Amino acid sequence: MLSHLHVKNLALIEEIEVEFGPGLNILTGETGAGKSILLGSMQLILGAKTSKNMIRENAPYALVELLFQIENEKVAQALKTLDIYPEDGQVLLSRKIMEGRSINKINGETSTVSQMKAAAACLLDIHGQHEHQSLLYQDKQLSILDAYGREKILPVKEKVQEAFRQYSACRAELKSMDMDEEQRNRELAFLEFEIKEIEKANLRPGEDEELEHIYRKMNNGKQIVDSLQIVHNLTGYEAKEGAGETVGEALRELARVKQYDPELNTLEETLTSVDGLLNDFNRELSAYLEELTFDEGEFYETERRLDLINGLKAKYGREIKDIFVYRDQQKEKLEKLHRYEENLQEQKNRLEKLEAVLLKNSNELSKIRKEYSEQLEKTVIQGLKELNFLDVNFAIDFQKKKNYTDNGLDDIQYLISTNPGESLKPLGQIVSGGELSRIMLALKAILADRDQIETLIFDEIDTGISGRTAQKVSEKMAVIGRNHQVICITHLPQIAAMADSHFEIEKHLRGTETITQIHVLQEEDSIRELARLLGGAEITPAVFENAKEMKELAQKQKNTRLK
Repeated sequence: MLSHLHVKNLALIEEIEVEFGPGLNILTGETGAGKSILLGSMQLILGAKTSKNMIRENAPYALVELLFQIENEKVAQALKTLDIYPEDGQVLLSRKIMEGRSINKINGETSTVSQMKAAAACLLDIHGQHEHQSLLYQDKQLSILDAYGREKILPVKEKVQEAFRQYSACRAELKSMDMDEEQRNRELAFLEFEIKEIEKANLRPGEDEELEHIYRKMNNGKQIVDSLQIVHNLTGYEAKEGAGETVGEALRELARVKQYDPELNTLEETLTSVDGLLNDFNRELSAYLEELTFDEGEFYETERRLDLINGLKAKYGREIKDIFVYRDQQKEKLEKLHRYEENLQEQKNRLEKLEAVLLKNSNELSKIRKEYSEQLEKTVIQGLKELNFLDVNFAIDFQKKKNYTDNGLDDIQYLISTNPGESLKPLGQIVSGGELSRIMLALKAILADRDQIETLIFDEIDTGISGRTAQKVSEKMAVIGRNHQVICITHLPQIAAMADSHFEIEKHLRGTETITQIHVLQEEDSIRELARLLGGAEITPAVFENAKEMKELAQKQKNTRLK
C-alpha cells in the first residue's frame, strides 16, 4: 500500500508529507484548495508529462516521492519481473522536475519514465475525474475485458500479435513483388548492369588504400626529392656543415683529451653511437633517393584506377567491402526476378498459411474472451446492484471485424439496461455521467480484486450522484477498503463519513504567497468537516449533530452489515 507521500515545490504546494493508512483514506476540502494538485503529483509518478509551470514560483525544482509498503506476494513477483526488489519490504518512487528535464528514481536508482510507469502500474491505479468517459470507447471496453481474463487471454493475445506481425510482413512483401512484365524487364536490365559494372572493375579488398598511398607519393614526388636532398646534405659527411662531418670533428676533439680523464670514455662511446646511426641513416637515405623514380604512365594509370574505384564507392558503398555486399544483394534480387513466378506463388502460399494461423489464434482468443465475458457480465450486474442500480441488466455484444488486427477480430460493445422492460443499448445511448461513473467504479473494484493492485485512488467518483445512490457508493467504497487501500477525493459527506482515515486539504495565504497544506483529522474535526460538507458556509448545532449521527451510522455499518 501507499504508506507515505512527500511533495515539494509543486504548484501551490510548498512542502507536504502525508502518512496514509490501510482501508479507506478520504481527502476533502474547499473547491480550489489543491486536491487536484495532490492527485496530479501521484499521476506524475505514473508517467504524466511534466512542464516548468508545475514548479512552484522561485523554486529550483519540484519533487514527488511515493513510498509503498509491499504486502502482497503477487505484487512483489510483478516488481521482480521489472528487476525491482523491495528493500525492507518497501519501494520508493521519486520524480524530480527541473526546467527542461526530470530525474526519475526507483529505490534511489535512476530509471526511465517508462520504467517508473511500469512499476507504478503494479502498485496503484488512479481513476481521474473524467476517466469514466473512456468507458464509452469500444477499445477501452475490450481492454477491460482482457484485463479481467488476463491469465488466459494474455498468452493467446501475444500469439495473435506475433501471428499478425508475420502476416503483415508477408503481405507487405507480396505487395512489393507485384509488377508487370515490363517492370520486371526494366529491373532485370538495371540489376544486370550494376552487377556487371562492379565485377568488371575486378576490385581487391584494400586496393583503394594501397593506391591512395602510391598516388600521394607520386603526386608529391618532386617535393619529396627536394626535401630529402636537403636532409641528406644536413646529415651527411660531404658538406662541411653536415651533421656527420660535425660529429666526426667532435669525436676527434674528444680523442685528444680522453687520456686525461677516464670518464670521457663513456661520452666518446655515446658520440660514436650517434656517429654510427648518422652514417647508417645517411646511407639508407641515399639508397632511397636512388630508387625514387617517377613514371608518368604509372601515375596516370594509378589516377585512373582511383577515379574508377571512387566512382563505384559513390554509387554502391563507402568501402570496397560495402560494394561487395551491395553486389551480392543485387545478385540475390536478380535470382529472385529470374524465378519471379515461382517466388510469387511461394509467397502467396506462405501468406495463406500465415493467415490460417492468424485466423486460428484470433478465433481462439475470441472464444476465451466470450467465456470471460459471461463471467464479467454476472459480476458487473452484481456490482451495479450494490451501487443502487435497482433493476439493471448488462451484456457484452461481440461482432467480427472485417480486417485482421494485432488485437484479434473481436469488435465488442458494452450494452446496458437500467430500467425494467428497457432493451439493452450501448452505454452512450442510456447512461448519465453519474451512472457511467458508478459503472466504472464497479469495474475498477472487479479488476482490482483480480490484479491484486493494493492501492486504488479515486478523484471525485461521486460526480453526478446524491442521496441514496451516494450512500450506496460510500458502502461500496468501504467494502473495497476491506481488501485494498483506497484513497478517495470527495465532496459527498456520505462517502467521507466512511473514512478510516480522514484528511483535510486547505489553502492559506501567507504574506503574498498562497500555499496548500494537508493534515489528518481526528474524530471531532472529521465530524466538523462532515458538517461543512452537509451545511455549507454556516454550521449550525443541528447540522453538527446530523454530521455526528452520520459518522456513527457509517461506523456501525462498517462494523456490522459491511463485514
